[in-house]
Amino acid sequence: MRSRIVVLISGGGTNLQAIIDASKHDNYGGEIVAVVSNNADAYGLTRAQDAAIATSVLSHKDFDTRESYDSALITEINNYQPDLIVLAGFMRILTAKFVQKFQGRLINIHPSLLPKYQGLHTHQRAIDAGDTEHGVSVHFVTEELDGGPVILQAKVPVFPEDTADELAQRVHQQEHRIYPMVVNWCCVKRVTMAEESALFDGVILPLSGYASEE
Repeated sequence: MRSRIVVLISGGGTNLQAIIDASKHDNYGGEIVAVVSNNADAYGLTRAQDAAIATSVLSHKDFDTRESYDSALITEINNYQPDLIVLAGFMRILTAKFVQKFQGRLINIHPSLLPKYQGLHTHQRAIDAGDTEHGVSVHFVTEELDGGPVILQAKVPVFPEDTADELAQRVHQQEHRIYPMVVNWCCVKRVTMAEESALFDGVILPLSGYASEE
């Protein structure tokens, strides 16, 4: 039986689309059973509807506190009985209660080579620092923002003439390649989390996870 996936989004959903496309293959270990967004205008909802995937909107604007929103979000997610929760451009800082509820079943993709550049504006920060390489990390989510154990990274070059937008496009290509791969690994239990570490086939991964380069 395929693992049940719930994807959380806030925007366009390009990583969502990459996972939808990958999940159409018979040997893929999971299926997306729902897409939940805090933004009713997120184009990713249209992508899900086009793929006949259930959608739900839970606006944070309808809640007085972050805690009350996350409690409602937990209830909504539990309605779909997921094995894996995938953050794909979900622009919310999650509470400890939410993270603890789904610990080990909650993954995120972040546009930097963690632990570098946690938070926002990662592409410009890499350029400003004079980095010659940049990239993307898929990691388990813990209570530390962008601080959970890394599963897989992909690197891209940074050229002297790059703008943040140009660098972002190069990173996006790698995001769409590696995120569906890691989601599948999680679905078939090749990747697990134990005691703040990511494991692949039962072996603890290094702090940077697997490094994958084109």
